[in-house]
Amino acid sequence: MRQSQLFGQTLRENPKDETSINAQLLERGGFVYKNSAGIYSYLPLGWRVLEKIANIIREEINAIGGQEMLMPALVEKKYLDATNRWDVPIGFEAKGKNEKTAGFVMGWTHEEVLTAIAKKYINSYKDLPFAAYQIQTKFRNEARAKSGLLRTREFIMKDLYSFHSSEKDLWHYYEKVKAAYFKIFNRCGLKSIYTLAPGGVFTASNTHEFQVISPVGEDTILVCSKCEYAENKEISKFKNGGKCPKCKGEIRMESAIEVGNLFPLGAKYSKAFNLQFINSKGKKEYVTMGSYGIGLGRVMGTVTEIHHDDNGIIWPKEAAPFKVHLIEISARGEASIKKQTEKIYKNLIDKGIEVLYDDRDKTAGEKFTDADLIGIPWRVVVSQKTLGKDSFELKQRNQKRTKLVKISESKNLEF
Repeated sequence: MRQSQLFGQTLRENPKDETSINAQLLERGGFVYKNSAGIYSYLPLGWRVLEKIANIIREEINAIGGQEMLMPALVEKKYLDATNRWDVPIGFEAKGKNEKTAGFVMGWTHEEVLTAIAKKYINSYKDLPFAAYQIQTKFRNEARAKSGLLRTREFIMKDLYSFHSSEKDLWHYYEKVKAAYFKIFNRCGLKSIYTLAPGGVFTASNTHEFQVISPVGEDTILVCSKCEYAENKEISKFKNGGKCPKCKGEIRMESAIEVGNLFPLGAKYSKAFNLQFINSKGKKEYVTMGSYGIGLGRVMGTVTEIHHDDNGIIWPKEAAPFKVHLIEISARGEASIKKQTEKIYKNLIDKGIEVLYDDRDKTAGEKFTDADLIGIPWRVVVSQKTLGKDSFELKQRNQKRTKLVKISESKNLEF
């Protein structure tokens, strides 16, 4: 991608009334545009990051048997009536302009919808287990939309639902999802902590969250400094500075950002929709379920909060919009510099490396400032100075050191 053709541009000043780092850097870097409080458009750079996160999720969830599908954003009232969740205030009601009452809600979760679908296809224990997921926009009437992508009213979510013949089988799959989540967050550059949490409107039992320690986090967790066993403060009986009953390590209190969650649903939804199966002995039983969520935008915002410096974002390589930021420095439009930069650009593209090529008519200082702000992992600079040594300058975004690499070696570089 040539930067001169990229839709969106960097901003020198932080957006007004934004105090969170992710909101400031993502807007300034041209990744997102704030339409309203808690509602964002993802510009091409931001959409590339979101797609990278989505693909990481797909790879890991597919690996544990998840099947991707897509359900409607409009959820009819009858589905939520079945579980008495129509009046939950988190939803946005939807109705036609000539209708007096709403018959739909903008989907804020899809347990009911998929349970109703599953009823048509599940008859026997031989039809179980199975797991299906979607990556889709959710809508929640968030009263305190703030902190950039960390608390929004409209967001893209991966919601996975699993169906089982027993509690034992559910917990077996629960552990698979837990392992997959650790892989997902690790690939996104996030160290997550598995945390016991309350159930809320999804389930009556305890659930689990994946928390990332951060001073801007709105959750408070109590975590063992030795074994990392953790509990959300809302349900925890631990005391800050106390001892962990599991390993006697010291308990510390931390602010954290929730980036994912796991819910053991039991038979709550299958009973509401009379979703039963015939077991191996010919008797009817209710299906046991679980649900598992990850907010993609929140992951993107959390990565920004964790990986940045005073100059901008430092994207982990698997979440970065591009792998290489190629910068041409030719203040007087020297043809030889442009020709050589174009050649390097073509070589990188031919190798399948994603490149953002800064071919704009800007000063070196402006280009370097933008490169630091955007935060692509590798920077390649071609200038009169480097060409004088038959080389280009190579630098990693998270390091200060630069080095010269012979142009003849460019085809052998691995990023």
